Amino acid sequence: MPEKLNIDLNSPKILSVDEFEKIRSNIGADQKIVFTNGCFDILHAGHVDLLARAKAQGDILVLGLNSDQSVHSIKGEKRPVVSQQQRAFVLAGLASLDFVIVFDEDTPYELIKKVQPDVLVKGGDWTVDNIVGRDVVEGRGGVVLSLPLLPGYSTTSVIRFIRENEVE
Repeated sequence: MPEKLNIDLNSPKILSVDEFEKIRSNIGADQKIVFTNGCFDILHAGHVDLLARAKAQGDILVLGLNSDQSVHSIKGEKRPVVSQQQRAFVLAGLASLDFVIVFDEDTPYELIKKVQPDVLVKGGDWTVDNIVGRDVVEGRGGVVLSLPLLPGYSTTSVIRFIRENEVE
């Protein structure tokens, strides 16, 4: 059996909300902050595509990542499959993401109030009217977008495939 490597799963892109608030004051008024959020339990092409298109809406992309506790509350007792530390580390490795902030609540509402994005993005499975934080962003003169999803990709379908095919 191969030796298990001790890998540091930290990244300068993974911040607490307090750390981001300090950085936020140094972001120029001419730079558009884009915010999106999600569980990102098993990263797939649909996630990467959506994040790249979200980044194209502005200059700085901030991702609110549901904590393990939050994912468990939303998705059920068998989720998350991948821990928040690992999910944050993998996401921080994407070129499209500038910052990852883990949050414990079921919704990112309080985080959105602190990040103060200019653009709020969710996938097309959310209508603009139902996007959490819409009032905060539009109240500041920002834009809320529901971007179409890449067809055929979902974490649920990946998990279903693994279970049905007994993939190890």
